[in-house]
Amino acid sequence: MADGNSDWRREDDDEGEQEIDETSYKAQTDAIILAIDVSESMLESPPVSASRKADRDSPLEAALKVAYHLMEQRIISNPKDMMGILLFGTEKTKFQTDGNVRGGLGYPNCYLFMDLDVPSADDVKALKSLVEEGEDQDEVLIPAAEGASMSNVLFCANQIFTTKAANFGSRRLFIITDNDNPHSSDKAAASAAAVRAKDLYDLGVTIELFPIIRGDVTFDLAKFYDDIVYRDALAEANLGTVSVSKSGDGLSLLGSLTSNINSKQTPKRALFSNLPLEIAPGLRISVKGYNVLHRQTPARTCYIWLDGDKPQIAAGETTRIAEDTTRTVEKNEVKKAYKFGGEYVYFSPEEQKSLRDFGPPVIRIIGFKQRRLLPSWAGVKKSTFIYPSEEDYVGSTRVFTALWQKLLKDDMVGLAWCVVRANAQPMLAAIVPSRAPVDEGSGTPYLPAGLWLYPLPFADDLRDVKPPESVQRSSDELRSKARVVVQQLQLPKGLYNPAKYPNPALQWHYQILKALALEEEVPDEPEDATKPKGKTMSKRAGGYMQEWHELLEEEVKTVASTKALKRQAGDEGEAERPAKQRKTASEKPNASSMTTSQLKAVVQSQGIVKMTVAQLRDVAGAKGLSTSGKKMDLVERIEQWVEENT
Repeated sequence: MADGNSDWRREDDDEGEQEIDETSYKAQTDAIILAIDVSESMLESPPVSASRKADRDSPLEAALKVAYHLMEQRIISNPKDMMGILLFGTEKTKFQTDGNVRGGLGYPNCYLFMDLDVPSADDVKALKSLVEEGEDQDEVLIPAAEGASMSNVLFCANQIFTTKAANFGSRRLFIITDNDNPHSSDKAAASAAAVRAKDLYDLGVTIELFPIIRGDVTFDLAKFYDDIVYRDALAEANLGTVSVSKSGDGLSLLGSLTSNINSKQTPKRALFSNLPLEIAPGLRISVKGYNVLHRQTPARTCYIWLDGDKPQIAAGETTRIAEDTTRTVEKNEVKKAYKFGGEYVYFSPEEQKSLRDFGPPVIRIIGFKQRRLLPSWAGVKKSTFIYPSEEDYVGSTRVFTALWQKLLKDDMVGLAWCVVRANAQPMLAAIVPSRAPVDEGSGTPYLPAGLWLYPLPFADDLRDVKPPESVQRSSDELRSKARVVVQQLQLPKGLYNPAKYPNPALQWHYQILKALALEEEVPDEPEDATKPKGKTMSKRAGGYMQEWHELLEEEVKTVASTKALKRQAGDEGEAERPAKQRKTASEKPNASSMTTSQLKAVVQSQGIVKMTVAQLRDVAGAKGLSTSGKKMDLVERIEQWVEENT
């Protein structure tokens, strides 16, 4: 596994160290500081209960466990991102950055438990000993008598972000607390905290609040945090207010807090930014696009060379070599060409670039249709979520919202011509509106409200698939019983949330890496949430499935007996039927024995296209040509041979 503290350099054998573009690297990374409140109320243990679902952790323990799980995930799944842990309200004070440690200076009652950096295995082990084993040797979890000033907490976070993550594309501060009014009797301190929050906002740092409540106590944002947390008005209208972590409804405080933080831990990195959305000639707004649902795969960050005394990171190098002389081919010697009529047509890089130029990037609405006219089979690719941006056109959010509401009201979709990036292939897409997650009519409560680019297929993408005539269709009664079984096995409310069913192969891969990096025991078997729950399925649909199976066996026996009777009747009339005349093997045309004149006639009549791949390979082999490649490659090779030899 790569070192967690590796920098942005790579080593080549003979060229020394080559600097990678640090600006572009940082623009794609995320920096998170978890600010956790250490107060008397956060240390209070939950009431003792005999219920298995009752809380066992105090709010502080739950927050530290969530931080541990979050770091444990990101060290593998997001190896380039940075993370730090700041405890505030502690009796001890410690601030560390750039290797300099200051004790009680600077930010009283703020303890930087883990500086903002790429998490390493040692950092995870240290946090694990504090969370799971309770080893607080430095006594960092002792609360202060008066708590911490929130202006100091925010200023400390500002200093860390400025020093350690100056040019990062995403910088976020997660505040976990159960106190909705930390400066209830000090208006000056509350005002100073609001000024520090504004400084963070101007710096480009997003502040996310994760309130914790117990029992019937409420968390009133208006008392203090409305001036600290800057929320997007449109996003709040779509997704609701800040999620509060609490126990109840079969969910522990740890589970609730984990769910809320996981929903915010992935930065919203745009697939494309500030793309013009042309609603009508002369009317444009700017939007950003996001891949909300994307298949995750194991990401290999580097290769390791194991043949030496110790493992080393291997540096890859690609060299092009001529096939005949084995000399090194330079980049300027390589030309790109297309084969047409047996000849190669060469294009310069500028000409090839112009072939892919379909105009500047734009999403241009060309019409509107009723949503019912959009077939379900038209989804050939995953949809892209688009969101308004005010950077290029002021007022884009207002126009975007009006378009979204109009499409929802009239149950319509837009049709658009899309070129999402320079030199990208154009596509036709439907602009489909989605309802708010809290709306009862929303079929996907785990997806945001807004507009989606739904790629539509071209004519070449469609296939007319017809079932074989020999397929025996089932009876109406059998289909009706199968429909009942399917209805009984549907998920609650008919909703499927992919976030609840992680990829078992990917999670198993991460568990193995985690065990090796943290020197833990390798688990015996992976957790697979996609496995069918046999007992539940049998309880809900076992009887219906048995009835369907018995009816299926009866129909199979009926069909088999019918076919046997038809076969018997056919055998009896076979003597009266004249024998079918078939060509003998010697009478069938042999493609490999075709003469040059016969082959030329076949080529001129375009009959060569109707020949099978096996016949074409026989012809090519008989003429001494290569038999590899697809059908059209073989046809083109034979046509070129006929042209050269006749």
